[in-house]
Amino acid sequence: MKPFDIILAGGEILDGTGAPAIRADIGLRGDTISAVGSLDGTQARQTIDVGGCFVAPGFIDTHSHSDAYILIEPSAASKIHQGVTTEITGQCGASAAPLLDGYKLPSDWRSMTFPGTWSSLAEYRMLLDSVHPALNIATLTGHNTLRAGVMGYAPRPSTDAEQERMNGLLRDSLAQGSRGLSTGLLYPPGKHAQLEEVHALARIVSEAGGIYATHMRSEGDQLIEALTETLDVARQTGVCLQISHLKTSGVANWPLLDEALELIYAAQKEGVRVMADRYPYTAACTDLDVLLPDWVFAEGPAQELHYLHDPVTRERIRRETLAARSEDYWSSVHIGSTWHPDHAVFKGKPLPEVAQVLGLHPVDAVLRLIEDDNLKTGGIFFGMSEENMWRILALPFVMIGSDASLRAPTGPLSQDHPHPRAYGAFAKFLRASFDGLTVSLPEAIRKMTSLPAQQFNLRGRGVIREGCFADLTVFTSEVRDRATYRHPHAPATGFKAVLVNGRVVLEDDRLTGERGGRFLP
Repeated sequence: MKPFDIILAGGEILDGTGAPAIRADIGLRGDTISAVGSLDGTQARQTIDVGGCFVAPGFIDTHSHSDAYILIEPSAASKIHQGVTTEITGQCGASAAPLLDGYKLPSDWRSMTFPGTWSSLAEYRMLLDSVHPALNIATLTGHNTLRAGVMGYAPRPSTDAEQERMNGLLRDSLAQGSRGLSTGLLYPPGKHAQLEEVHALARIVSEAGGIYATHMRSEGDQLIEALTETLDVARQTGVCLQISHLKTSGVANWPLLDEALELIYAAQKEGVRVMADRYPYTAACTDLDVLLPDWVFAEGPAQELHYLHDPVTRERIRRETLAARSEDYWSSVHIGSTWHPDHAVFKGKPLPEVAQVLGLHPVDAVLRLIEDDNLKTGGIFFGMSEENMWRILALPFVMIGSDASLRAPTGPLSQDHPHPRAYGAFAKFLRASFDGLTVSLPEAIRKMTSLPAQQFNLRGRGVIREGCFADLTVFTSEVRDRATYRHPHAPATGFKAVLVNGRVVLEDDRLTGERGGRFLP
């Protein structure tokens, strides 16, 4: 018998299907699992003793925003350290490609310097290949990316000609390897789209056998209306639906979960293909300017800055922002990333504490930070129920998605202040399983492996089986997430090894320098 390249010897195999663990060896040749069973006495170029460890398929981050950051930090440190071997990017309506003149990259992306330029998805893939990523990337095409590229940030319905151009760009991206469409209907310019526009794009995805992932128009007060609209898109077009970060935001909306789940169950019984993802935290994270009235950012970043610089309009923004929230609301907001040097000390701190230091009311502190940071200030927003969170995470159709870009504890991606989910989402969910806070370990693994592989049609991944790709994660029962809201740049621990396409990219909680990832069309 031809020797194996690598043997993982003596581990407890959790194959990704939800089956109980079995003790076995795994033999790899190249990027493929060649044998699973007893391999005693079999020759291999390298044998890794994984006795006392669990071996699972590499985890699949079903909701990632690493599109641009993977080009800057191809080691993907924060994700590799928690066992992630594949990320599904292009979420919430924002994708790196196609990059057209009318589209402005998200604020955190456009503050970075990239190793090259691109416009189409094909060009992005070439650039990604050139940096040799440590993990696999599959991507969706963002609706906001298409819309802004075609018609800028105009707060109006698209014309027939604009719709046709968006349709054509989506078809091109699908042909170049995109796996479907994502929308971010809470954000401009997508929030201005009529349902007909979304339906037209979803039909194209359905015809191509792709997936439609959506950050719905509301996850709070209008959750039921937004969910009804979302499920109707799937009913009308036949597209496979992924509900992004399923949640009930705001204390008053926590009781809406039962009604929301009833809508999903009813759709599933009708044959609608609908699943969801969620991260194991009760705080959301996005740009701080989401606190402002919709009209402020409706026409894009340049107009928003113009409004902030104009004293009369700024006072209107202040009044309307104050009127929309009670005084006790501000304590639920923490500052995330800031870029102005004078504000670095505010990262991770509660907004009232920041406001006190500045000698301002919280709303004025928000306006000061946003303006000084040129709209790049991040916010962390507490407002979800922990009970609802664990209930959602236990649902059999819910998989794990970090909703985070990759980061690294050193280099250019170590300077901001991300949500701890960037470093800890998968490790935290694993820890919860070990501690009895959520589903059993075999089911937890299924949610992070075969379930997303099936939903996103990642052939040959998500299970440990002969002939499948050798994406593997080896961990102990001592796995820990270490990232916190105050100190988020802390890699998870407890991972003996991570392999991507047969290459060992992490060993004993340390990156090896190997990079085995690829673009997955």
